[in-house]
Amino acid sequence: MSSDQNDRTDKPSVLGPAAGFGVTFKAMFKKRLTEQYPEQKKPTAPRFHGRHQLNRHPDGLEKCVGCELCAWACPADAIYVEGADNREDERYSPGERYGAVYQINYARCILCGLCIEACPTRALTMTNEYELADSSRQDLIFTKDQLLVGLSEGMVDSPHSIFPGADEGAYYRGEITAAAPGTVQQESTDRDKEAQQ
Repeated sequence: MSSDQNDRTDKPSVLGPAAGFGVTFKAMFKKRLTEQYPEQKKPTAPRFHGRHQLNRHPDGLEKCVGCELCAWACPADAIYVEGADNREDERYSPGERYGAVYQINYARCILCGLCIEACPTRALTMTNEYELADSSRQDLIFTKDQLLVGLSEGMVDSPHSIFPGADEGAYYRGEITAAAPGTVQQESTDRDKEAQQ
C-alpha cells in the first residue's frame, strides 16, 4: 500500500457525514411505491409457491397414493401423511394405497416446494394463494378436506370404483378422461371404528 492511500484512509474526512446524509436526502425525494393491499392485490408470478393442493384424476379419484415421500422430503417437518390400503368396495385412488390422513401445518411450512418435487404422481402441487395468516395455530393445520381440489365436470367424488377395464397405469398415462357412465359414489366407512369392532 502506498503512503498516499494510507493518508486517505487514516484521516477522517469532514465531508463523510455530508455524503451519508446525501443518500438520505435523495431517498426522501424519490417517488414512493405504495401498494394498497388488501384492496388492490398484486398478481403473483406463474410459478409462485403458495398454498398446496391435492389433485384428482379426471374421473374424481385422488392422485395421492399415500407413499409419504412428501413428508420425508419436508425440511420443516410440516407434512403428516398416513397411508391406507384401498378396497374394492371403498376405492379412493387407482393404486393399492391412498392417503387416508393428510395434513400440512402452515405454522411450520416454509413453502419451499421440495414436497412437490418428491411427489411421484403429481398429486401435490402449489397454488398462487398466499393469504394464509390466521389468529389460531390450530387453524393453520390444513386437513385433506381443505387441501383436496374440488370436483370438475365429469368427476364423481371418491370413493368409487376404478374405470372398467382400466388398470392403475391407464390413469398415469392419461387414458382416463372422465368417470365411466353410471359411476356412483361408494359408501364411505370409518375404518377406525370398523377396526375396533
